[in-house]
Amino acid sequence: MRFLRPNYPLLVLLILSNTAIKISAQTSNLTVNEDPKFQQLLTEKRKSNPNLTYNDRYKIQIFNGVSETAKKTLSEFKQEYKNLDGTIIFNTPNYKVWVGNFRTRMEAERYLVDIKKKYKSVFLIKPNK
Repeated sequence: MRFLRPNYPLLVLLILSNTAIKISAQTSNLTVNEDPKFQQLLTEKRKSNPNLTYNDRYKIQIFNGVSETAKKTLSEFKQEYKNLDGTIIFNTPNYKVWVGNFRTRMEAERYLVDIKKKYKSVFLIKPNK
């Protein structure tokens, strides 16, 4: 039994050093190349599913009235502001045209100033769906 005791710490040290040599942390950089079509697909998905809610987003309402005029207003808006999304919301008995999907109030207000030049009854909203 005396011979095992002195060798036991040596054996543990040998096993730990062997394990420590084999264990090494991963050191690599990950580069993600995103296809531009992916962002386009996400945008189309958001348009096709109106049930998705964005409670932390701001929108600009540019029209409130009848269906035909709402469609015409949205069409005109999309021709002039191609980089902003727009949608028609039905709230009995009126149709509302909401445009943009702004993360901050400041970003929305920048567009609001420009949009007010063309549309008369424009205001900022934060929908709570």
